[in-house]
Amino acid sequence: MGLRMLGTLVGWWIYELTQDPFAIGLIGLSEVIPAISLALYAGHVIDIRDKRSLLITGVISYFICCCALWWLSSETSLAQLGNQLTSWCIYGVIFCTGIIRAFTGPTFHAILASVVPRHLLQSATTLNQGTWLTASVAGHALGGLLIAAMGIHGTITCIIAMVAMGFVFLAQLTAKPPMPKNKDLNAWDSVKEGLQFVFRTKEVLGALSLDLFAVLLGGAVAMVPVFAKDILLAGPTGFGWLNAASDLGAGASVVLLTFFPMRQQQGKKLFFAVAGFGICIIVFALSKVFWLSFVALLVSGLMDGISVVVRGTILQLKTPDDKRGRVMSVNSMFINSSNELGQFESGVMARWLGVVPSVVFGGCATIAVVIFTWFKAPALRQMEY
Repeated sequence: MGLRMLGTLVGWWIYELTQDPFAIGLIGLSEVIPAISLALYAGHVIDIRDKRSLLITGVISYFICCCALWWLSSETSLAQLGNQLTSWCIYGVIFCTGIIRAFTGPTFHAILASVVPRHLLQSATTLNQGTWLTASVAGHALGGLLIAAMGIHGTITCIIAMVAMGFVFLAQLTAKPPMPKNKDLNAWDSVKEGLQFVFRTKEVLGALSLDLFAVLLGGAVAMVPVFAKDILLAGPTGFGWLNAASDLGAGASVVLLTFFPMRQQQGKKLFFAVAGFGICIIVFALSKVFWLSFVALLVSGLMDGISVVVRGTILQLKTPDDKRGRVMSVNSMFINSSNELGQFESGVMARWLGVVPSVVFGGCATIAVVIFTWFKAPALRQMEY
């Protein structure tokens, strides 16, 4: 929840400092460069190291980065550095969080199978996504509300407290050592083995590729600060609710899928969900009314939640235990980093085409990707689990 609030806050903070949509895109670029560069090596490390210790180290590192942002947000720091230098320092801290994320993101997914029996893995994956999305919803909404009530400096203080609480909970985990066969793996051979598994398993590759391009091209959420402030005139509170809307929809979809799981044609439903996501992005871009924009993002989150659960279940059920770190790192490259690349792409396209046309373009491109993948990935389209 704290890290999700941080993402919300930094987007608003940078736009407030620069008044430039392109500057929001640079946030994504700052994080995605180290996240992608280190992802494959991180997967190797995860498979040969104790996963609990990696998580603990990652959370401590996040705590240090949050403290650095807390100092940058103080009046003393801003007076000394000025808006431009403060912005570049923020990018530097976000670059460091990208390094941390390369290791902690896949570890969070890989450790699930070490905690939960295999026959409960499908249900656990759905519940895991539901927990994450609930925290994401609360983080987005609280981020906007706290910025309005306490300002940026006070909000970062709350984020630091939440990260510290996360550390306390994660510290309760027992050690999760690597499988014996992984201890003597050569780094290069290990990375190749993980990549070969992903590219040979067509259902995994198809699901990852579909989400990669959908998120990369349909990243309208990156431009929410601009829509909230300049188009819908909603202020920081409205910004928080718009940011939370997609996660509210995703959380609702996870709750529905927990009680009413999909029993058949999951592959086809994944395609329909991503196409619906693209349509919602177009509606959001063209809307000039706050409630319609909110509903469009809400439904986009509902569609995204379905795709997240289907993709997550495919990964957990298709991946052998000894390759989880490497496969989840490839997943991180495809999916998690695509959020930041999508943020950068949104910033670039907003500068070239304007904010509204760039988001419309992203929604149309998402639908085009769905049509292309439908014909090129029949194994995914026909998949049932």
